Amino acid sequence: MQEFDIGLLLPVAGTHRPVDADGHDMKRFAVGDRVRVDIPDTTDPDFDRYHGRKGDVVGIIEHDADKQTGDERDGYLFEVEFTDGERGQFRWRDLRPETSQ
Repeated sequence: MQEFDIGLLLPVAGTHRPVDADGHDMKRFAVGDRVRVDIPDTTDPDFDRYHGRKGDVVGIIEHDADKQTGDERDGYLFEVEFTDGERGQFRWRDLRPETSQ
């Protein structure tokens, strides 16, 4: 039996991470990973609210954006919980591994 977190999510950390045809990790992050939000576009409406914040991945949500973009990695949203309890959902390209805690 597989463990699931909130919402429509994939198996939690410690399970197989799927890769695309080029061998790229499609999910990139797993539940429990510590991440930093990195939104490079300063005009992005979420830049001021989230850029530079650190938190933990608490869920991985399947999404169909990959069908529109052609990038299988866009088929996932990562739900991140910050230290103040606020949560946000981000694509792989807006998250970086956080190495310093």
